[in-house]
Amino acid sequence: MALKQHLQQKLGLKINPLQIQLIKLLELPTYQLEQRIKEELETNPLLEEGREEEDETEEYKEEDVYAEEDRNGEEEIRKENDDDFSLEDYMTDDDDIPEYRLSASNASQDDDPKNFTFSQSISFHENLSSQLGVRNLTDMQRKIAEYIIGNIDDDGYLRRDIENIVDDLAFGAGVEVTEEEVEYLLKIIQEFEPFGVGARNLRECLLLQIVHKKGIISNDVLSHARSILEECFEEFAKKHYEKIARRLHLSDDEMREAIQEILKLNPKPGGTLSGNLLEQTSEKIIPDFILDLVDGELQLSLNMGDIPELRINKSYLNILDGYKKGESSKNKRDVLTFIKYKLNSARSFVDAVRQRNNTLMLTMTAIVQFQKQFFLTGDENLLKPMILRDIADVTGLDVSTVSRVSSSKYVQTWFGIYALKDFFSVSMQNSSGEEISTGELRNVLKNIIAAEDKKKPLTDDELVEQMEKRGYPIARRTVAKYRQMLDIPVARLRRKV
Repeated sequence: MALKQHLQQKLGLKINPLQIQLIKLLELPTYQLEQRIKEELETNPLLEEGREEEDETEEYKEEDVYAEEDRNGEEEIRKENDDDFSLEDYMTDDDDIPEYRLSASNASQDDDPKNFTFSQSISFHENLSSQLGVRNLTDMQRKIAEYIIGNIDDDGYLRRDIENIVDDLAFGAGVEVTEEEVEYLLKIIQEFEPFGVGARNLRECLLLQIVHKKGIISNDVLSHARSILEECFEEFAKKHYEKIARRLHLSDDEMREAIQEILKLNPKPGGTLSGNLLEQTSEKIIPDFILDLVDGELQLSLNMGDIPELRINKSYLNILDGYKKGESSKNKRDVLTFIKYKLNSARSFVDAVRQRNNTLMLTMTAIVQFQKQFFLTGDENLLKPMILRDIADVTGLDVSTVSRVSSSKYVQTWFGIYALKDFFSVSMQNSSGEEISTGELRNVLKNIIAAEDKKKPLTDDELVEQMEKRGYPIARRTVAKYRQMLDIPVARLRRKV
């Protein structure tokens, strides 16, 4: 087979390591940046906390560091760090910008911010095991019970079928046991604290807690609550309170008291999330920006929190300088290679953090100027239609960069905390032909729902009528979309007794 040579032109975009580092850091909110810096401090000895002094940066210029007789080591480091990377090698599908963020034809909507919860799964399981220790069980029963506890998830539920647990014990641990024996031990575990643990579903979890309360003090309210959970759980979940009242022959007051008692119970006794039933848990949000109003002027700053300033560790630079002046040896070349590699990495990281902060401030400053009237007043009706391209044009940044900056970032204003994505919306026209933002539409819809009669909440069709009366002609599907964006449930689930 003959070998052939031919020339081929290929168009591609190259991106260097510093740009890759910057792209990654731009996407990080404050709390994740703090963690990323801690990781870098742990892995790179040439990086340390503290403000870098000017004389240090002047004394150790990069050309001085690389003015070294050991050119082989230098070329090796430069080759490893300066090779171009193809953009396609770095980018993934997750980096693609959705079409709705590039045009003014659809509303901007990102994924919800990540919730911050602190898992206590280890201590939770240890707690259950310690309670098992005070029970009078045989060694075999204790072993089976420990296995059951190990299958309870962090929410406190046993999601596996008893039959599957029996099979696992037989084939995995060589323990022959019946379903009745496993069920018996599970009942014992369901008596442990926190009450409701070991339930197979939400209904059983709530019932376990009600039964425990009735064992301490018995009254009509608890009896009615238990009846609702045992006989009308599906209706309770759908808030069909009238059906429950008719079926159980309860008065309005009896119904209200029983429902309130159920809502006090913990739907997730494992402890990863707790709170009232059917209520959305609050998110722990750390703002990335702080916007103050001082003497009528807006003052913007980055929220650095516990993020330390970074500098190059001078002691290693002294070692490097001393090695350069001494005689050359293989061991010294290895040390020089390591130090110079880490030095290059440290400088690259410090530069990327600095550029990240500058880019964030540049982008947020443009947003503040664009939405100045809103930030001065706090009136959401003054939010102007704005898309990513608007900010990209003002800052000179790429649309993808603005997208990364605005993703999962928050600003703390003098009137509340907002996600940056909330400021991006598109324009519509009201019945008078005036241009309005989707933010204004959501605000009007939220106010209508807030003022409704909670005993007879408005359906989406009725919300459309109310919006039209206020001069906002929108479709029913649009109302449903905005209601979901506001995390407002359907009318049936907003009903209160």
